[in-house]
Order: sequence, then structure tokens, then C-alpha cells
Amino acid sequence: MTHEEEEEMQHDISKLQDQVQQLSLAQKETESKMDGLKKGIEAKMDCLKKGVEAKMNDVEAKMDDLKIDLKTDMEELKINMNKLLQERATNGERVVKETHDENKINVNHDSVDANVGSKTHHIPKIDMRKFDGKDPTTWILQMEQFFDLNNMQNTQKVCIETLYLEPNQFIWYQWLCSRKHFITWAIFMEELIGHYEDTKSNTFFSQLISLKQKGSITEHIEEFQKLNIRVKYIPEEHRIDVFIGSLKDNMQHNVRLWEPDSLEKAFRLARKMENKIMATRKHTTHNYKDGSVFATSLPQPIRLTPQKLEEKRAKGLCYSCDSKYTKGHKCAEKNLFYIDCEEE
Repeated sequence: MTHEEEEEMQHDISKLQDQVQQLSLAQKETESKMDGLKKGIEAKMDCLKKGVEAKMNDVEAKMDDLKIDLKTDMEELKINMNKLLQERATNGERVVKETHDENKINVNHDSVDANVGSKTHHIPKIDMRKFDGKDPTTWILQMEQFFDLNNMQNTQKVCIETLYLEPNQFIWYQWLCSRKHFITWAIFMEELIGHYEDTKSNTFFSQLISLKQKGSITEHIEEFQKLNIRVKYIPEEHRIDVFIGSLKDNMQHNVRLWEPDSLEKAFRLARKMENKIMATRKHTTHNYKDGSVFATSLPQPIRLTPQKLEEKRAKGLCYSCDSKYTKGHKCAEKNLFYIDCEEE
């Protein structure tokens, strides 16, 4: 290798060393920048975390304050409602005492002032039966009609209905108040029906489809209507079919022939059929006491007294004819008899 080549090689080596040093410095500089950037990000994350924690603590504190305020408001509302209920009950009792009749109520509305003038609406006196624990649904329907007639507000209904509870049922109402802090009219109706409804029987629908006529058609229709109003979502034609099927056998066929398209028509047809059956029975009634018969096709009855029966028994004669009675005896003629029993 010549001297010039050695110098050129040394120059290249020096140049490479310089480049390596520059790369090393650049790497250190880059690492320094990365460390700075990392520290900056960590500092920002810590700042954000502290800010979020501070806001969460603030929200929790506000939530606690809201809970305390809500609890306080609810307690005040409960106290005010209890006072209102007590005042309403006291006012209602005073009205009942003044009328000297616990079964009557006289609630007078205050005068309502309008822009065009003033009007005073007086609620009429209406006799309402007290609830004695029987048939709660019918009683509630009657009370609803009373409330609608007098434009009662829902907040007044529970106070008014307590005046129409028998002592045992009022004890149940007090027990209900001890279990529930606030009782609306809807809650009262649900609890009353749930407590006093007949639990020995099945649902109203099963009672309706198993109903059978036992007495007069008027009584049967009333019983059917009582169950029918409690069963919902049944088409009219199905209700008609259920009603006709509940009638006595001698009426079902005749009513069904007319194909009634409403329950009211089915009721009218059933009443007419019953009247016809009763009229037919009256025309075919036999008056045996007078010895006369309305149906002329029947034979005239023969009167048998205890003395005649004794004479026939002593002579061994047949009770139905004057022939000797033997085993296998058959009367030559068919006669109609009635036995006249004399009172001692």
C-alpha cells in the first residue's frame, strides 16, 4: 500500500468516526427530547386526573346535599299530608254529627268567583251505604258515581270514603295507613279489593262461564250482570253465548232460535220465555180439591178416604178397583185417584 493510500484510508476512518459521534449526539438529543415530552404528558395527565377527581368530589357533595334536601322535603310533605288528612277527617266527622245521620253526607262547595260573576254549587244530600266488607267492587263503583256527581278531586276521595267504612273496615284502613306513608285513591281501591274480594272462588271469568240459572230469570240476570261488569276484553257475541248457555235447558233452545245480537235482547227474550212458561203452567194446573180438572182430556179423579182404604185392605180388594188383589194383579181400567187426609 502506498503512502497516499494510507493517508486516504486514515482520512475515511476519521470521517466515519466523526459521523458516528454525530449520530451518538443526535441519539442523546432525541432521548432527551423524549424524556422531556414524557414528563410533560405525565404532568398533564396528573393535572387532568386531579381536576376530574375534584369535579367528582364536587358532584358527590352536591348529590349528598340534594339527598338531604329531598329527605327534608319528603318529611315536610308527609307531615303536611297527615295534617291535611286529619283536618279533612275532623271536618267530615263534624258534618256527620251536625246531620245526626252517619249514613248521609252534606259537603258544600265554596263559591267560585269568575270574571263574569260568582256561582255557588251545592252538593245534594245522598244516602250512601257503608262498606261492611262485602262486594267491594260494587261499593267502589257506587262511590265513584258519588265522586263524579260532586266533582270530587282525587285528593279528597280517600278522606270522604273513610266516613263510609264500618268500624271493622275502618280498623283495616288504619292498618293500611301504618304500612303506607301516602295513600292515593288508586292505591286504596287496589288494596281494598285485594283484601276483601272473595278469595275462595276462582277468577270472575271462570265464575261467569260456570254460572247456571237456579232461580227466576230476574235473579239470574242480576247475578250475570254482577260478574259481567268485572270481566273485560270479551267480545259481545261471546258474552251472549255464555249467557244463553247459563239458562235452564227448557229456555236455552228457544232463546237461541231468535239469534239475539246484544245482551239486552237476550235478557228480554229470556224474560218473555219465562213468562210464557209460567202462563202455560197456570193453564195446566189441576184443582183436585174441588174434583175438577182444567185439562178435559184427563180422567176425573176418584176420592179415597182413609176409611175406604182400610175397608179395601180388610176385604183384600185392590186399592184402584173393586177386584180381588192377587200377586201380578192388573186393573182393567186406568183411573186417577187422590187421597183425602183428614186432620185430627
